[in-house]
Amino acid sequence: MGTWLSIALGGFFGANARYLIGQWAKKKLRTDVPIGTLAVNLIGSFLLGILIGGSFEGHVYHLIGVGFMGAFTTFSTMNVEAVQLYMKKKIAVSVIYLGITYIGGILLAFLGIYLSNV
Repeated sequence: MGTWLSIALGGFFGANARYLIGQWAKKKLRTDVPIGTLAVNLIGSFLLGILIGGSFEGHVYHLIGVGFMGAFTTFSTMNVEAVQLYMKKKIAVSVIYLGITYIGGILLAFLGIYLSNV
């Protein structure tokens, strides 16, 4: 399978997984925090850490790391949601959301890398 096909296939599944998790979170969890986006970004940080720490290369890296994780996680949506919370005067929620996303994402990436090397 070619590199571009690996990335496209992974992207297809990653985008759909993100959408399904986001829809599920909206229905099940009533909160001001965009839990769906938070969840996919934290999960993605952890899984990408495992992938990188495990030294996966070639088609596996392109399929999962670039394709799936690239479409699954979403930096732009996270930032827009944080701005929307701020504009709705939910400043504390916006700051907490960004803090959990960045700090949690970094910690989970470290954890993924660590666990893949144990």
